[in-house]
Amino acid sequence: MSIVLPGEQVPAQHVNLKLGPGLLQLSSETQQQAKLAPVIATRSGVLNHSANKSKWWVEGNSRRYVPAPQESVIGVITGRSGEGWRVDIGSAHPASLDGLAFEGATKRNKPSLKVGSLLYARVSLAHKDMEPELECFDAQTHKADGFGELKDGFVLQCSLQMSRLLLDPKHFLLPLLGSRFPLEAAVGMNGKVWVSTKETKHTITIVRCIEAVDPDGGGMDETNVKKFLSKLDI
Repeated sequence: MSIVLPGEQVPAQHVNLKLGPGLLQLSSETQQQAKLAPVIATRSGVLNHSANKSKWWVEGNSRRYVPAPQESVIGVITGRSGEGWRVDIGSAHPASLDGLAFEGATKRNKPSLKVGSLLYARVSLAHKDMEPELECFDAQTHKADGFGELKDGFVLQCSLQMSRLLLDPKHFLLPLLGSRFPLEAAVGMNGKVWVSTKETKHTITIVRCIEAVDPDGGGMDETNVKKFLSKLDI
């Protein structure tokens, strides 16, 4: 684990290299040179990579979400745009969502979305000079796989670091809460979490626990969360 600054070169090299937030691979004239093109940091933070070093990203304390391809996000429809919609995902610019970017969608059979509708989507295109584009299906299977409109439930805001923690299968919080009561959850990399439970007190419990565990909040660990839950009437 090392700290990098904007413009600093990082040793990110892999046959199937995938760069996450905070990293940029410089362009090259030929395709062969592109594989060896240097990778630099675009923001300060802690440099991280996956176990096989195929995925690299910079973990920072940024307040504004910067879209990156293949990331899942939660957004709100803000208006129509031609044959699609404009979606607020918390980035500097609104994202665009085509009417055909859904499983089984055709020109005659499109989803009926209204202003204010909540979506769980995937970033399909993210470029500094273009508006981000969204899709509501898996890139490989072209199935919905949970993407699409989110109905009912409750949305809360957390730090970007907390959303990445919740997306980690090894993180304790969501499995711990799921062992206490039934719940549905969708976590966006843009710091938004959607939860749905059968009882309001369970939703309030989830919100309070996420706020307590959030590094920007209390930073509570698993032992203290269990003590906290034991005091609640759930």
